[in-house]
Amino acid sequence: MLDAFIIEEIRRREQQRDNDRPRVELPIPEPHPHRQNERNDEDEAPNRGVIIIDYSVPAATLTGITF
Repeated sequence: MLDAFIIEEIRRREQQRDNDRPRVELPIPEPHPHRQNERNDEDEAPNRGVIIIDYSVPAATLTGITF
């Protein structure tokens, strides 16, 4: 079992090593405010549709099938 002092020293050295690494800072662009009433041309005709799934199965087709 390691002594608590040794464990803390290892943690401190790892943290120091991580802090010494160079970091890449990327500029984050400012978001443009978008009003709720403003619409783009893309918003004019959204792609939408309807899918109908018929789960009803006639009883005549189930007569020879065992579950």
